Amino acid sequence: MAGLAVVAAAGLLVDDRVLVGAPIWLKPFKFAVSFAVYGLTLAWMLSRHAPPSRTGRWAAHTVVVTGTIEMAIITGQTIRGRRSHFNIETPLDQGLFITMGLTIAVLWVATLVIAVLLFRARLGDRAATWAIRLGLLLALAGLLLGGLMAMPTPEQQAAGALRTLVGAHGVGVPDGGPAMPLTGWNTTGGDLRIPHFLGMHALQGLPLFLYAIEALAGRCPRLRDERIRLRLVLVAAGWTTALLALVTWQALRGQALIHPDGATLGALAALTAATAAGTFAALRRPGSGTGPGTPSSPAATPGGVPQPHTPGQELPA
Repeated sequence: MAGLAVVAAAGLLVDDRVLVGAPIWLKPFKFAVSFAVYGLTLAWMLSRHAPPSRTGRWAAHTVVVTGTIEMAIITGQTIRGRRSHFNIETPLDQGLFITMGLTIAVLWVATLVIAVLLFRARLGDRAATWAIRLGLLLALAGLLLGGLMAMPTPEQQAAGALRTLVGAHGVGVPDGGPAMPLTGWNTTGGDLRIPHFLGMHALQGLPLFLYAIEALAGRCPRLRDERIRLRLVLVAAGWTTALLALVTWQALRGQALIHPDGATLGALAALTAATAAGTFAALRRPGSGTGPGTPSSPAATPGGVPQPHTPGQELPA
């Protein structure tokens, strides 16, 4: 996939063809980068499963094979100057699109198998374990949401366009209109690629969030507590899940990401407030207070004077 990304990047420089309002090599470039990151992340997650599992290896190989088939079709259609997704104009185009749908379904099942294996294993401390597990669940949800794009749109059904196209990225607007730079997301209507992207990349987002917390632990001693890190991971997972639901709802209503209405902004404000409250609660030190039963309090006499420890004398548990 890394090699294909280089080839696609070269295509962007030397091939000036445009397809559905975007440079023709942009899709293979984005998909190659996405598959490379996806494969590396799953490989890292599986490396934390000890001992190595035969089932996990087979599931990983399945992801490799299906991803390779998917990219071969996308790249081949790019060379031909044809759409790879939603295109049923000719028997060949239709057969390739159906094959892509089947390979993604198999890739989803293989990812589900990996998720089941990792849910049965301890992958580090509890914060790391749950960052990986919840990231996998959100990635599976993001993959499923991608299926919404393969459903025929009302416009296609009304115009009888199902002979050439079935499905679209946009909701309420045709594909290929005004778009955001780099992502290509529609700026005049809903875009189902947004929840698909957000869900899939939670696979990397939650572990990276945990790494950021651990990096800050040197300056913030409170973050050294495993229970606090776990709480923060759960808050981040809850925020991502709610945001995934919000952008899906926004896209299905035909609303552009950068043009939210009052209902979307109200939901976002409620989500922000709930996340802030959850973060504040998560940062409270577990078991606050001092006393003989807390690690931060030395054993003391009833008068509050620390009790000296002599060899052979057991400190309170």
